[in-house]
Amino acid sequence: MVCAPQPEAAEVGIETLKKGGNAVDAAIACALVQTAVDPQMCGIAGFGSGNFYMPDRNQHFILDFHSRAPAAATADMWEGLIESETEDGFGFILKGKVNEVGYGSIATPMTLQALHHASSQYGTMSFEELLQPAIEYAEQGVMVRPHMSFFWNLKEAAGRVHHKERVAGFSVAKKIYAKDNGELRKPGEILVNRDMAKLYRKIAEQGAGSFYNGEIAQMIDADMQNNGGLLSIKDLQAVEATTTEPLWNTYRGHRISTNRPPGGGIMIIEMLNILECFDLAAMGHNSAEYIATISEAMKIATVDKDQKVGDPRFVDIPVEQLTSKEYAKIMAADIRNGVKKHVPRVGGSQESKDTTHICAVDENNNCVSLTHSLGMPSGIVSEGMGFMYNGAMAVFDPRPGRTGSIAPGKCRFTAICPTIIFENDAPKFIVGAPGGTYITMGVLQSILNVIDFGMDAWRAVSVPRICALSDTIDITNRIQRTVEKELVAMGYNVRRSPLSYHFAGVHGISNENGKWVGGADPSRDGVAMEV
Repeated sequence: MVCAPQPEAAEVGIETLKKGGNAVDAAIACALVQTAVDPQMCGIAGFGSGNFYMPDRNQHFILDFHSRAPAAATADMWEGLIESETEDGFGFILKGKVNEVGYGSIATPMTLQALHHASSQYGTMSFEELLQPAIEYAEQGVMVRPHMSFFWNLKEAAGRVHHKERVAGFSVAKKIYAKDNGELRKPGEILVNRDMAKLYRKIAEQGAGSFYNGEIAQMIDADMQNNGGLLSIKDLQAVEATTTEPLWNTYRGHRISTNRPPGGGIMIIEMLNILECFDLAAMGHNSAEYIATISEAMKIATVDKDQKVGDPRFVDIPVEQLTSKEYAKIMAADIRNGVKKHVPRVGGSQESKDTTHICAVDENNNCVSLTHSLGMPSGIVSEGMGFMYNGAMAVFDPRPGRTGSIAPGKCRFTAICPTIIFENDAPKFIVGAPGGTYITMGVLQSILNVIDFGMDAWRAVSVPRICALSDTIDITNRIQRTVEKELVAMGYNVRRSPLSYHFAGVHGISNENGKWVGGADPSRDGVAMEV
């Protein structure tokens, strides 16, 4: 089974399995197609993290490929440009938006190297073969889907760059995404990207190494130098995805496997540990008591993340404390005593949610949960290359001396948390999501839905969600108004979204008595397909 936010990508994953590929092959083929059919959600110049469980090889590891600040970056280069901090902690608003769009927003491109590494080490098919479907979609075109159009036309609040500027605000990108009259393509219209197809063919012929230390790398370096970019060929040559042991814990007898910092898995474990101290099922799903309880866990984990979690090569992270059951009991006692956690913020706006995800499982129970992203699209496409660079510099803290401050070679924290839940040592739930800082909160609730409320993957990702990344509890429009009134009476500030499906785009596959059940979040255009 393959589950993804894009039908085209999920179908390619399934066809890969039919050809005899394993779950790794399926996930990589799916991911490469995603770069062609959803090019603002992800790209070969993006970043991400994957959870790989391979019982047929007796291996289980996390593939980490978070972007790093270029060597030319300095801690104080944007200190004097701060206007505000986003409400959910997803970066800062700076004068001139220099961290959000343009050449200065680009961090190291990691995704191509990571996908190639996974393919060569753990797949069964050649990377060139896995790249072919992406080439075909780029050359022949993909139909613009509703979620693509929604994202392209979204106008962010409180000073963030409007998405049209990210998609077609620069001349090279505009030639790809806008029609002759300057309008972005609409749902049902066809997006063709022949430059991307040509580049992907070159990668297939010359190898992924050419992107980092060859002809393509030299072209990238020249474009960066000519336009004041921080990225250089030395940064490209230093790119290397790493594999680590999963971060493990337990929840109500289930083993939890997720990623380590700078990814968001540590937040998943901290929140689950806190919530294990409560009988959530007895409260009732999405009751006022339930929402208040999980909201406080969300806020506690958010404050801890903001203050203590970053790149472990630069920050001493108290992992043992934040993932300990004893610490969780102390936090749970505060919740029982009515303590409402305060989440400090400099200012306010909502996050950008440009990321995508894949869940895949094969006949041998090999499982992959892979999330990859551009962070926020930089808007920059080098002439003749077709792909858009990440805008991952946007989420660094421009204030020196902080956990998330800028430093050469440093990763930013991301909420990406590809997770696998085990029941009796067998995979029970494979899950992950796009959605910026909403990712951990969406994944958390889906795990609770499966373990505490007995839902399969489809129900778990479809029922109404909430989110608490500040002192406000955000709720979707399907949360009952009577529940909202109860929360207000309890002293909470509650904000209702007009959207029925919101707060990440969770995708998962659950094992229901030996049968895999897939769940694609209804907020996206995706699907779960099985062989």
